[in-house]
Amino acid sequence: MSRGVAKRITEALYHRGPDQQGVFEGSEATLCAVRLKIIDLGGGDQPIVSDDGDTAIAFNGEIYNHLEIRKELEAIGHRFRSNCDTETVLRAFLEWDTACFSRMRGMFAVALWTESRKRLVLARDRMGIKPLYYYRSGDEVYFGSELKAIFEHPEVPRQLDLKALDSYLSVNYVPGSRTLIEGIRKVPPGHCLEWRHGRTWIEPWSKTVAAQPRPQSMDAAKEELDWLLRDSIREHLVSDVPLGVWASGGLDSSTVLHYAAMQSATPLKTFSVSFQGRSFDESQYFREIARVYGTDHHEFDLNPDVELQSAIEDFAYYSDEPSADAGALPVWFLSRMTRRHVTVALSGEGADELFGGYVTYLADRLVRPFRCVPGGVRRLMRGALDRYMPVSDEKISLEYKLKRWIEGSWLHPDEAHFFWNGTFSTEQRKQIRRGANGNGLRALVDELGIEGGSVLDRYLQVDQNYYLPDDILYKTDRMSMAHSLEVRPPFLDPRIVDFAASLPQRMKIRGFKQKFLLRELMRGKLPEAVLNRKKTGFDIPTHDWFRGILRPLLMDTLTTDAIEATGIFDAQAIQSMIGDHMERRINVGYHLWGLLTLFLWMKRWKVEIPPPVEAVQQAPARVFATR
Repeated sequence: MSRGVAKRITEALYHRGPDQQGVFEGSEATLCAVRLKIIDLGGGDQPIVSDDGDTAIAFNGEIYNHLEIRKELEAIGHRFRSNCDTETVLRAFLEWDTACFSRMRGMFAVALWTESRKRLVLARDRMGIKPLYYYRSGDEVYFGSELKAIFEHPEVPRQLDLKALDSYLSVNYVPGSRTLIEGIRKVPPGHCLEWRHGRTWIEPWSKTVAAQPRPQSMDAAKEELDWLLRDSIREHLVSDVPLGVWASGGLDSSTVLHYAAMQSATPLKTFSVSFQGRSFDESQYFREIARVYGTDHHEFDLNPDVELQSAIEDFAYYSDEPSADAGALPVWFLSRMTRRHVTVALSGEGADELFGGYVTYLADRLVRPFRCVPGGVRRLMRGALDRYMPVSDEKISLEYKLKRWIEGSWLHPDEAHFFWNGTFSTEQRKQIRRGANGNGLRALVDELGIEGGSVLDRYLQVDQNYYLPDDILYKTDRMSMAHSLEVRPPFLDPRIVDFAASLPQRMKIRGFKQKFLLRELMRGKLPEAVLNRKKTGFDIPTHDWFRGILRPLLMDTLTTDAIEATGIFDAQAIQSMIGDHMERRINVGYHLWGLLTLFLWMKRWKVEIPPPVEAVQQAPARVFATR
């Protein structure tokens, strides 16, 4: 790799590591590293090279038990030059090879090059908290924490993956190893990619975890979870730079704040986003939590008067792939505000996927008897909702959820689970996209190879494998790292993940009470208002804002010319959908958000769009650009 390309790659990732940048050049490999200094501010510059000069490492993330591993390595003869966790990862790899990753509690994406063996190892943490992408070209492999780093290599094309596009339109993100760029793939969570002499292969680095014995009682489960949370959050609080907590006023973030405050010698800083004047505003809850724990509280009110358009346009650069999850917007503003005060923030991500917090799990269960209702009766019920429940401007209204739930009742259970959180139905997708896969959800389910199990355990595993890393953690990583902020999710400690998997269903959902065990654990610790409140999605009122403040950006982006220029979207169908939304005949704010961010992204990165797969003539790929 030329020095010019290496320089452009480090510059492309500067926001992820503004404190230090470095390059290692081997005989057949180049490692570029950028560093956000969190631990050992004076040492640990990257890439780090072993004492004999044979192995180099570039590392992104944090290893929370690195001191524990370091002591073990020192006991067998290793001598350290710094106090940073990156050197611990390097020496652990030298001692135990890829088996070292199973010893680590943390979040990471790591590249290791061994000169004498001409061997490259890429590894990603078990839950996919940190991103890691790669692209193969002949005997070479290019990799990076973000797509934009790989884009800097002149050998990498930017052609849209039409199969991934069908997934994106259906479920709001691209699950699994694919990306929206043909040929660029994600290293799966908990896996290693190895390259030697032009050959690559991927395999899991983690050993199969023996099933833990299920807790015999609620009291025993509460006691164990209490210890696990206390210890995980203790490790997550270790930092040589200022640290705070994201506080939404919900159960998950409040739990993190509770255990963090117990173990912090000084008042913590907390950060929240409000929507003042809206029914879904959470400020009364997070202000109460901040008061109870005496935090130094900061909040940002996200309203139509802030610079929404410029922030959304910035997504096209920092998102790498378009984020159809409208929750990315408040996370953007939350991250920007947080970074003005601290460099690290703790968050509550992962609790819903571990302990059963999403309403979709209730939908999965309740739809089973509902499918026994004759199809004609269900169609009458769906029509009655259109007549008697007016289209609502709220974020995720009862009207929106009921209509979508009935529509999902006609789908296979696996497809329906994705559909509950998705956007375009199969019929809608076929209308707006020429050459769309006949049943994208069915094809997606088949490709992912979803395994069996009880209804709840099955879909908890689905969400841990796909929705969590490819949507929730993805948007958090991109929006936070765009502002050079590290976000740590203590619930995703592997010990807590394994513990949650061992729990019987009755400790996760009991009747209509979700996250039952976690809620019972925190009873008496958190205010009752927080324990008993309904879950509120962390996103924006897209239905309303597209009829108001965001309408100009939508209309300027999804023009007839821009849509037709793609060659794969139907302008008439999309314009008709926009018109129906504006006239309040339907609510498709989330659908339009996905299309808006997709078109902004394609324009920003000059993505090449191939012709539909069923096209008879071989038309050349075109570069998307609006007129």
